[in-house]
Amino acid sequence: MSNPSGPPHGESPWARPTGQPDPHGSAPQRPPEPSASPTRQMPAGTREEPTTQIPAAPPQAPRPPQEPVAPSAQPAAAGEAPTTAIETAPRSASILRDPLALVLILVTVIALALAGLIGAELIARRIGDSKVAKATECVVNDKASASFGVTPPFLWQHITGNYTNISIRTAGNQVKDAKQMTAEINISDVDLHGTADSKGTIGSLQATLTWPAAGIKETVQNMVPVLGNLVSDLKTNPQDGTVELKGAFGLASVVVKPEVVDGGLSLRVQKLTGLGALTLPRESLQPELDRFAKELTKRYPLGLRADGIEVTDTGVVARFSTRNAPIPRSDDPCFANL
Repeated sequence: MSNPSGPPHGESPWARPTGQPDPHGSAPQRPPEPSASPTRQMPAGTREEPTTQIPAAPPQAPRPPQEPVAPSAQPAAAGEAPTTAIETAPRSASILRDPLALVLILVTVIALALAGLIGAELIARRIGDSKVAKATECVVNDKASASFGVTPPFLWQHITGNYTNISIRTAGNQVKDAKQMTAEINISDVDLHGTADSKGTIGSLQATLTWPAAGIKETVQNMVPVLGNLVSDLKTNPQDGTVELKGAFGLASVVVKPEVVDGGLSLRVQKLTGLGALTLPRESLQPELDRFAKELTKRYPLGLRADGIEVTDTGVVARFSTRNAPIPRSDDPCFANL
């Protein structure tokens, strides 16, 4: 019995190196397909251990879309990247955390507030000075200047309606009919909380009237017809407190003494010499001088009363005052804007 044909000796398929193709054209064996089960393939003859199936991870929720960051409103300079609000926020936070920066900001705010208050104080004070000066000018028929006290501030005085001190001075041209007279007035403790009968009260008012000799002569010439044509010169005598009215060429002379009578001024005839004694009898001259003195003071406001009068080398100085005087509610145009 013949042996079956087979491969030559030495060419046994068990002797071929692994991975080389079958020389006789047999089809290569396919590797086993992996099992669909997640369990591992075990070789034959091996006991299979139970395996734990790992659950699949749950699907992640999609992330919400991020909002675009708005750039800062400030345009970037040439050659610089634009600055966004996110970039400026840390700068603001760092400024607020810097003590020196906070101090500088606080000092700046205080300085601006003080500058505003000072400006308002100066403007209000100027308006107040101007209104009081215009009212005084209307009363005395002359230019005047006025100023309020420094303390407390004018704004505080205006808000509270209480004025501590007001100073007024006229230009020296005249006070009503008294030519070349100067008035210096100090007013204190003005309360503008009015009542039904008054606009308020004046705690104290003191007025000093300075009347030079030349002004007395001019006024007498204008207001005393009996003496006006005779008076050519005037001389004051501080030693005895008299005023001498001299006529032309020394032909006539009248000596009068200023006095305070019942809160008003009076000119008492002391002596008549020369033609004055003949042409100007005392009985006719004294009434004229009384009328003259009354005309000078009858229209002084707020109940002013004469406290004293002094004859100096250059003229006459009279002092007037009033206390706790009510400010009347009147239609006087001089006080309409106060």
